[in-house]
Amino acid sequence: MLEFAPKVFYSRDIPHALQDLMNSVEAPFRQSIMAKEMFEAAIYENTYEDEPDAPRISIVNDVDGDLEVTPAWEFHYSNRIWHSDDVPPPDFTNLRGCGCEGYCDPKSQTCSCLKRQQEYSGHIPGFIYDDKGRLKQRGFPIFECNELCGCLEGCRNRVVQHGRQYAVNIRKTTNKGWGVFAGRQRIPKGSFIGIYAGELLSENEGEERGIKYNKFGRTYLFQLDFYHLRLNESDVGDNDDEWQTKYVMDAYHAGNFTRFLNHSCDPNCAMNACYTNEANLDKPLLALFTRCEVQPWEELSFSYTGYDSDEEDDEDQHASNNGDAGRDAVYAPCLCGARKCKGYMFK
Repeated sequence: MLEFAPKVFYSRDIPHALQDLMNSVEAPFRQSIMAKEMFEAAIYENTYEDEPDAPRISIVNDVDGDLEVTPAWEFHYSNRIWHSDDVPPPDFTNLRGCGCEGYCDPKSQTCSCLKRQQEYSGHIPGFIYDDKGRLKQRGFPIFECNELCGCLEGCRNRVVQHGRQYAVNIRKTTNKGWGVFAGRQRIPKGSFIGIYAGELLSENEGEERGIKYNKFGRTYLFQLDFYHLRLNESDVGDNDDEWQTKYVMDAYHAGNFTRFLNHSCDPNCAMNACYTNEANLDKPLLALFTRCEVQPWEELSFSYTGYDSDEEDDEDQHASNNGDAGRDAVYAPCLCGARKCKGYMFK
């Protein structure tokens, strides 16, 4: 077996020098074109190593650009997962790779990665991706080939690990703050958009933060709560209510463009659990895929409640929603504008 021990990133090491600098300067400079260029440059600088082929992200505000040129300088832009001190590092010891040469064959009888995938999506022939790297069907965990595999980087079972391939922009909306919009090209159904990056917290720490976030009406917490984790928990038995979420992703202090995704009751994107270089099933990547074709310049969205009006997935993913709906600011009315809008963003 090849030796593999990539660097682990910890919450305590999240950079904040740029944010401190920008929040210390006079307000007029933060509203300047130079500040916008600095924000866009930071996005590129912090992500070019892990997704060198990704189209550049632009910051656009044609709503009130004279008041807010960029989003608040309150987070470090990154695609990385930053582990809290009470969260174990990635499990590389139990990580296994396939012994395939060249490209993995979706009809293989020996590829261990394919066998692992079909344990959860057995009725879908071959890999969960088609030959264009798009999801064949939503609602199943994704098991990609990893650094221990013998296959080439161009293997069809390596999608999320290659990063974003489609253009997106961070754009100000008229009534929902900042949002994420597609670029000039349509995005096909089943396409990978990006991972929901941030700090990986224990459930207890996530709950403590959630109470604070809810008071001022902004939360970036996402529980790692997927149906296959419940099925995998042997001590739960038939009582699903006994299962407890172990980890929460928080994009408040560190994250990427996905932290700006707005809620929709009829979203065009959905989160999927994905595993690359992690053997611990409780710690999947949160991978965002389109659930329908997205038109040029269309806003990207997903459901904060973890389901949508015609959801057929088996996943039970949802954002953290601590607090009293009658009191906390985070429980503002939904403004998604969908035909079947439920009127709320959090359950």
